[in-house]
Amino acid sequence: MSKWFRRYGQGGATALWAAGVLLLWEASAWFIANVAQTINPASKLPYLHLVVGTLIDHFPDLLEQGTITFGNSITGFVIGSMIGFLLAIVMSLSRTVENTLSPYMVASQMIPIIGLAPIIYGIIHDAAVSRILMAGYVTFFPVTINTLRGLHSVKSEQLELMRSYAASTWTLYVRLKLKAALPGLFAGLKLSAPLAITASIIVELMGAPDGIGVLMVSSLYYGSSQVYMFWSTVLISMAIGLCLYLIICSLERWITPWQPEFRAKGSDGE
Repeated sequence: MSKWFRRYGQGGATALWAAGVLLLWEASAWFIANVAQTINPASKLPYLHLVVGTLIDHFPDLLEQGTITFGNSITGFVIGSMIGFLLAIVMSLSRTVENTLSPYMVASQMIPIIGLAPIIYGIIHDAAVSRILMAGYVTFFPVTINTLRGLHSVKSEQLELMRSYAASTWTLYVRLKLKAALPGLFAGLKLSAPLAITASIIVELMGAPDGIGVLMVSSLYYGSSQVYMFWSTVLISMAIGLCLYLIICSLERWITPWQPEFRAKGSDGE
């Protein structure tokens, strides 16, 4: 097994696990339909190949609605990330500001998304703006906390050395602190990416006129006759979240190639 892993690497292992999951899904669907003989087995777990067939048949509609969801999600994600990053810098400049803002930030995250989304949508009556606001809302907190942790990770010896050269606060951040904060920033971004998609879809479930969540609700409304369409919307939603996550991972590898995990992978391939 170890020899196989060395030969084919992580990509081969991922493909093997994916094949195992697909086979397990099909076998479970067959068991529910033919052995357990439950009523309407497709509503419990449909055959994956039939879901994929439905996805292909309705792909233009799914792509159109998924693009709307993705566009609003990534807009809110970017805005929330910028707010979170700036908040982290402001809080790192003053311990008083950090201690003052932290309780309110934590309290803001105690509000359930599924409770806040209809309130926002009911006030604004604009699906796009509501999606953007909700995506930004779930993004800013993880970005702030993880970036702030990175800013505080700079060793006191490094700060003292920079100050011995009469480095200004601006220089400290540009040359030292921001670089130290980048791994934390990307950790926050990777945590927030799927949440931003989920928040946008929740807004769509509340009665938005478009988006992948609308197709999801309509397929649920028609019951068992649209079960394969429902699962197709679920797969598209997963694909949208995965797409945004992979974009963040690619940016992280490009911007922070000096991180240990990237250096280790590079040295393995040499």
